[in-house]
Amino acid sequence: MIKKVKDIIYYLTEKPEILFLTDSLGAMLTAFILFVLSRNFNEYIGMPIIVLTYLSVIAACFSIYSIACYFFLKENRISSIIAISVSNLLYCVLTIGLIIVYHPILTIAGITYFSMETIVICGLVFIELKVASEINKNRFANN
Repeated sequence: MIKKVKDIIYYLTEKPEILFLTDSLGAMLTAFILFVLSRNFNEYIGMPIIVLTYLSVIAACFSIYSIACYFFLKENRISSIIAISVSNLLYCVLTIGLIIVYHPILTIAGITYFSMETIVICGLVFIELKVASEINKNRFANN
């Protein structure tokens, strides 16, 4: 498992634009799921509709930022990778806070969904920060 993660980090260090694309697609999926949940399945989740709407807007903004980095950013990707990883981490902190605040009204499905989403995003944050670190290390090694 650790070798696979290292392989992924090495690959993304060589092609960091793929990291932006992955982040954008993941954020777009999150925005879509939250928007659909808020409109159609809220009784199975328990999170207030307005909270789901705000979370979906945040995820949509992250998606737009990441896809813009994918298409337009050609240099100095480290700061943008760090920016999106910190944003993702703050999103996780927000989500954990919302789980705590709304725990009494969340369903098991809601707690499970938000917990799994947080775990996946934290995994992505780990990879993003490792890639930024490796790019930085390689940049100094080549100078």
